[in-house]
Amino acid sequence: QVQLVESGGGSVQAGGSRPLSCIASGGTGVRGCMAWFRQAPGKEREGVASIDSEGTIAYAESVSGRFTISRDVAKNMIYLQMNSLKPEDTAIYYCAAAKTWYMTAIQALGAGMEGYFYWGQGTQVTVSS
Repeated sequence: QVQLVESGGGSVQAGGSRPLSCIASGGTGVRGCMAWFRQAPGKEREGVASIDSEGTIAYAESVSGRFTISRDVAKNMIYLQMNSLKPEDTAIYYCAAAKTWYMTAIQALGAGMEGYFYWGQGTQVTVSS
């Protein structure tokens, strides 16, 4: 089992940037499929970015070109660099580690995948206009 702790949430103005970090402990650390999800008030949790064990990366269309996911295996960290933020990016952001080694980055962002992940506690990001 993997334990995950996110950091970096806070308030930012529209157009600004915000980096998020997540440290993993236990299990395979960050070497398997890792992802960032978010959940806005009144909405379902959605995957926004993922990186799998082979280093393949995928993004949700809503964040493609603005968000960047990266991984530092030596430090057991994953990151989400968020640029050109919009008010609709306001949400709780969750770091997640797939329970199965062979999950692909594309699969990780598919609908209904939440049960296949270990989760962090989440960090709030608020984007003001």
